[in-house]
Parts: sequence; C-alpha cells; structure tokens
Amino acid sequence: MTASGLQPIVLRALAKWPDVPDAYGWLLLDRRGEWRLKNPASGAFERIGNAALRGFIARNYAVDAAGRWYFQNGPQRVFVKLQYTPFVARVERSALIDQCGRRFDAGAQWLDDEGSLLVASPRGVALMHDRDLARYAETAGSRLERLERVDRGAVPARFGFDPDPAPRP
Repeated sequence: MTASGLQPIVLRALAKWPDVPDAYGWLLLDRRGEWRLKNPASGAFERIGNAALRGFIARNYAVDAAGRWYFQNGPQRVFVKLQYTPFVARVERSALIDQCGRRFDAGAQWLDDEGSLLVASPRGVALMHDRDLARYAETAGSRLERLERVDRGAVPARFGFDPDPAPRP
C-alpha cells in the first residue's frame, strides 16, 4: 500500500492509461456490506462471490472530494451506488469492522427513523449490520434509547456522501 492508499499495481495502471473513463451504475454496496455487480443481461445487481475480487475492491475503495465513493480498478474509477451508507459495520470480538475488513473506530451514534443504527468514525458513517444489532444493543443498553434520531432521507447530506454518483456535466 502506498501513501495514497492505493496498491502499487493500481498506481502503475493509472500511469500507463491516464485517460480511462469512469464507470457508473455497475457496482453497488448493499445494506449488509456486500459488493454487488450489475448483470448486463438482467439489470439486477448480483453478489460478488469471488473472495479475491471482493478483497481487491475493499483495498482500493476510496472517496473523492465530492463525497462519491468509488473502487479504483486499475486506471478506472468505478463509482459505487450505496444502498445506504459508505460503510457497513459488523461486530467481531468486541470491535467494529467495516465491509473492507478494517477496524471501524466508532464515535457518535444515531438511530434513523427506520430503527437502523448509524455509527460515525473519522473515515465516514456506517450502518450497523442488521444481524449484529441485537448483540450491539445488549452491550449498549439504555444508551440506545437516548440516541439522537436522524431522518433516513437526510443521511447522505448530513454525512456528506453521494449515494448514487453520476457523471458530471
């Protein structure tokens, strides 16, 4: 990994092919932290089952200045449609881990109007994985009841990310 956060192989591809157009509408991060690729035949987003590809996406997942999350695929940015937040956090051995396998150091927390738990870190905001809500709630106790509420529709603007990036004119 380099200072830019991208793998050396990605940096070499960027230098070799600097003008590859960005891709939109092909990659989705769902509410369970699964990467999904659009099937051109059906138009449906299908879970990426290949562990090596999921790992490559996770290692090269970044955000631009406009809050658009993307996967740097060699010389091409593949912008990610977010089903909710840029991160999905899971509880692993009393720590939070995001969908990229990195520790997610949670600070502030909110409940949205749908009952989902959001946690913030210096890297951004995460949705708590629904399968970990009960276990997390047990450790949080009555603190959950006192959390600030946030409207689900206001989450992208409040936390500064674009859930459905599109090409800029």
